[in-house]
Amino acid sequence: MTKFSDLKLAPKVLKAVEEAGYESPTPIQAGAIPPALEGRDVLGIAQTGTGKTASFTLPMISLLARGRARARMPRSLVLCPTRELAAQVAENFDTYTKHLKLTKALLIGGVSFKEQEALIDRGVDVLIATPGRLLDHFERGKLLLTGVQIMVVDEADRMLDMGFIPDIERIFSLTPFTRQTLFFSATMAPEIERITNTFLSAPERIEIARQATTSETITQSVVMFKASRKDREGSEKRRLLRALIDAEGEKLTNAIIFCNRKTDVDITAKSMRKYGYDAAAIHGDLDQSQRMKTLEAYRDGKLKFLVASDVAARGLDIPSVSHVFNFDVPGHAEDYVHRIGRTGRAGREGTAITLCVPRDEKNLADVEALVKQEIPRLDNPIKDVKPTRRRKDKVEEAAPEAQAEAPVEAVSEEKPKGRGRRRNEDRQDRRDDRREDRNEARAEGRQENRNEGRNDNRNDGRNERGNRGGKHHHKGGRNTVVGMGDHLPSFIALSFDERRAG
Repeated sequence: MTKFSDLKLAPKVLKAVEEAGYESPTPIQAGAIPPALEGRDVLGIAQTGTGKTASFTLPMISLLARGRARARMPRSLVLCPTRELAAQVAENFDTYTKHLKLTKALLIGGVSFKEQEALIDRGVDVLIATPGRLLDHFERGKLLLTGVQIMVVDEADRMLDMGFIPDIERIFSLTPFTRQTLFFSATMAPEIERITNTFLSAPERIEIARQATTSETITQSVVMFKASRKDREGSEKRRLLRALIDAEGEKLTNAIIFCNRKTDVDITAKSMRKYGYDAAAIHGDLDQSQRMKTLEAYRDGKLKFLVASDVAARGLDIPSVSHVFNFDVPGHAEDYVHRIGRTGRAGREGTAITLCVPRDEKNLADVEALVKQEIPRLDNPIKDVKPTRRRKDKVEEAAPEAQAEAPVEAVSEEKPKGRGRRRNEDRQDRRDDRREDRNEARAEGRQENRNEGRNDNRNDGRNERGNRGGKHHHKGGRNTVVGMGDHLPSFIALSFDERRAG
């Protein structure tokens, strides 16, 4: 078996790896590190959770061990699609450079430009950035990319999904053509392949698993769900989610719940907290410090349920996630692979459960076509039976003699004393669920209503000013007659008092 000591890493880097507790590299690491140390371009294709981050951080640190950075001219550049992934890469560099004097800067949104500019001005060996913030600094004249020796693109397929490909192409054009490029992705869409053919020079291709495969250690299932009424779908779906969580019992130690929309992330997290589940939300609209604080609490085990949008689906190293719940079937089939890849990592067993409503069945078919397998169907744990049917069943289960002698008494004897109280609690739950649905609708339509309200208020203001200045406005301040158009007969505009006086 290959060990890190066989990969010709710098001695100080190897020492940091050993202190971190790693002995043997993963397949993608064993395949990518040797050609990267030789200065060759690398194209790495591997599913999430296989250790791609160390595949480029370790050779980069070894190659940058010698040399010195100049002001505003970083020696290497790592591009990441999200802030969280960029922060995680920065943590990896801190771990593996503990015995070296290499400097780094993290350029992500939500952090002051001045703090980032101060780091760049001093000169950095490693610049870790999201594309948008990197170009912001470049356009301000605070950054030069002509000194980049090594360039890394991490999670390239996610860059494609987020619309960053034009930015990536521009950044490539700003770096020297002599640079070394390390390009990593979980899938190879045609657009990604076009970029690699354009900007990589005879790359060493390392493909560890079939594209878009899911780990064999993950138990997958899907629950087909149809709401009793369209307006109750959200509340009944959240009820189903809670039932699935309860059904897992002690097997569930922690979980990530993925939603397609940010509004659903907030509503689901709030609903879970209301029912006593330790949950918090994370999505792109939250402040960066709040997002990092939530992730830190989840990593430390202080938070059991993380309700997330796809911002948390790619590349985040969250160990020992026992369950992943897809509250919605993702719109892009590739996102399913990355979502469930948060569990079953490093050889551990994991569970992934998806909730599918009728309108998502097409997306589910796309997922099954991508992973080339049919996802097993799971029975709905909620069995709703009408109370009348329940009472009838209980009567039929009673002794035949009791039914023959006094069927009425048999029914009355089966009525539990607390039935009225439970019925009231059920009504309250339904009222709470309807309230959540109304809040969801308000959240979705708030911006639209706000814009309409501005237009209405603006038009009302114009009308009011026009009426005040018109010849038919009453001197005493009474309301004028409106709605008759521009040609209002003068006798209609007269008040009743004026007609009596006349």
